[in-house]
Amino acid sequence: MDRRKFLWSAGTGIVSAGLLGRSLAAEGSRSAADIAAATDTIERQDSGVTGPLREFRLVAQQGEAEVAPGKVYQTWLYNGQFPGPEIRVKEGEQLRIIVENQLPEETTVHWHGVPVPNAMDGVPGLTQKPIAPGESFVYKFEATPAGSYIYHSHVGLQIDRGLIGPLVIEEATPHVTYDRDYALVLDDYLPGDPQPLGGMGGRRGMMGRTMGDGCNDGWWGGNRQGGGMMGGWMDMERQMPPYQGLLIGGRLPDDPQVFETKRGERVRLRLINPSGATTVRAAIGGHRMMVTHCDGRPVEPVTVDSLVLGAAERYDVIVEATNPGVWPIVIAAIEGNAPPGRAVLRYTDAAASALRDGVPEGFRGGRQLYYQDLQGLETLPAGRPDRVFDLMLRGGMMGSAWTINGQAYPAADPLMINKGERIRFRMSNHSMMLHPMHLHGHFFRVGNALKDTVLVGAHMGRAEFDFVADNPGRWFFHCHNIYHMEAGMAREVRYA
Repeated sequence: MDRRKFLWSAGTGIVSAGLLGRSLAAEGSRSAADIAAATDTIERQDSGVTGPLREFRLVAQQGEAEVAPGKVYQTWLYNGQFPGPEIRVKEGEQLRIIVENQLPEETTVHWHGVPVPNAMDGVPGLTQKPIAPGESFVYKFEATPAGSYIYHSHVGLQIDRGLIGPLVIEEATPHVTYDRDYALVLDDYLPGDPQPLGGMGGRRGMMGRTMGDGCNDGWWGGNRQGGGMMGGWMDMERQMPPYQGLLIGGRLPDDPQVFETKRGERVRLRLINPSGATTVRAAIGGHRMMVTHCDGRPVEPVTVDSLVLGAAERYDVIVEATNPGVWPIVIAAIEGNAPPGRAVLRYTDAAASALRDGVPEGFRGGRQLYYQDLQGLETLPAGRPDRVFDLMLRGGMMGSAWTINGQAYPAADPLMINKGERIRFRMSNHSMMLHPMHLHGHFFRVGNALKDTVLVGAHMGRAEFDFVADNPGRWFFHCHNIYHMEAGMAREVRYA
């Protein structure tokens, strides 16, 4: 199979039924002792998979995160780290990831953007039984296609407790050249415990947790910080948590993460936004960005001064190191009052050592990236769709439910499709907030590129995408603002 045909197969979510040998049921949710005694190899004689095996262990646990000197808060971690450790593998390798739960409640891990077999997708109640405290679970899948991805909890609001991390699958043959490669994890800083939307009359959330507690003293009242420019009324409408700042690599701007380069190098920055609710604009002082990938998928390079990343979106950019000095990498919130985040791009062979002041050009003007600028390098789903779903997104105002066509998950009808169909989702946003909509298990066509998450603008914004139904199973489709997801903005996409 040539590369273009292979990428088309990956892009439409085709996964071999025998991809990783034993089924999920053969592993199940097991105790840590069982995992420790298990064999470290995968029995693959019937799967046809030949790539080398890579094994990782992720321990979900309570702990402390230091986001700046003297700023330490209690949160949840993977392997004692925030964000979780970078998992970096090569395209075609076989992953066996043991997730051990040392938390006081259930959890799972979702491999955001990777079209894994359905049983490995990590959605509790839909694709797996959640991992109980004191137990472990083994996720097994092939590292393909290459790209910049995210791993995160898919239970309740655990993303905003810190259960996030980067997953990088390196290309066998990159379409761009570079000298250094960094993954930048962007996040919103919430030092307190996340709370669900109140006022729902105790409706059961999608993860089986009762919602509606704390209606009067939660974040969502009109007198609390977190909304926008119009005071308490707008705060209530927008319903943003009281984020205290934006993070890059788990660090606040007063102690920024530093990325080094030298004059003449090409630096690949993987901008990854697994934040709980924040859409950000990103720019780099003294430099432009050449966008090479969106949501992990390769695109024709396009040079911009800034770009916007909704929650769960990713962009890979190449920065030409032609302007020696110490420069800020800045992210700013599109919605909410969270102060900006900052990292540093530092030339190790430059005489200057002080951080350049000022606002990056990308925030003062210049060229911003838009979806229509993206031209994918893969064959894209084409032709008239066999089935079209018109989906109306609503929420906020004086209520607390966030709905798709008036229904709040889990009390919502599944979207039924058939294998082999070309499907189109047409979304219209009848709310005052952005919605980053994510479909599990598939890449979809937006304009002329493949993605897995798409922003639907506020105030009657519209977006649509097409995909081929080539990965049978029960898949989750939802807003990746986790507060909207927990309040009902989700559906199951079910193959008949």
